[in-house]
Amino acid sequence: MSKHTARKRAQAIFDNLLKMSVPSWSDDAKEMPFALPKQSGLLRMKKFRFQLMYQWLSRYFVPGRVADVGGGKGLLAYLLQQQGWQATVIDPVFQTLPNKYKDIASNKRVLISSAEQVPHIDNEFEPDMAEQFDLVIGIHAHGCNIKIIDGVRKFDRECVLMPCCIIDEPLYPRLGVHWLECLVDYALKQGLSVYPFRLHFKGQNIGFYAHSRDDRPRENLALSRLCRSV
Repeated sequence: MSKHTARKRAQAIFDNLLKMSVPSWSDDAKEMPFALPKQSGLLRMKKFRFQLMYQWLSRYFVPGRVADVGGGKGLLAYLLQQQGWQATVIDPVFQTLPNKYKDIASNKRVLISSAEQVPHIDNEFEPDMAEQFDLVIGIHAHGCNIKIIDGVRKFDRECVLMPCCIIDEPLYPRLGVHWLECLVDYALKQGLSVYPFRLHFKGQNIGFYAHSRDDRPRENLALSRLCRSV
């Protein structure tokens, strides 16, 4: 598949996610900016996805209790922790924090002290774990997307998912349906409201935010700005 074809395919998937999810949005969301703003410069590489997710979360959310499912070395959790979040990595494979990372805002390398740590749960994510957190994040978290949605529904929590491959999931899309579309459809059928977004890196950069569909205000998110990207 050529780059041009891949971009067109990604745009078509994102447009379809908007069509699928918009009916579930509240009346306050009717004037939301569905079109993403133009980005200047080149797309960033996939390795910067944690920094870009951190920027996006910092823009739209206030700090709370957050779980990074399949968080690997814990860079996203570490960055959120520096901003006041109570961040925990949930991953059956324990890895130590990296000793450095690139701050994409300043374009400088930042060192991480060997004394720095983030809380780590060395188990696979299960839906009941969602009760301990306000927000559950899954960035390319294999085999956890359905479990995260189930946990959000059960305990009235919020999640941010950016799915990747269909590995160890209990559902499989029917022919012609993208995995993202399958997940959004599942979330909607579980009674969640869904808000798609994109981050500014190459590859599988489409995700969605979801929460229980109710009439209570969601003070944790600036809904009027959600469809913009970082």
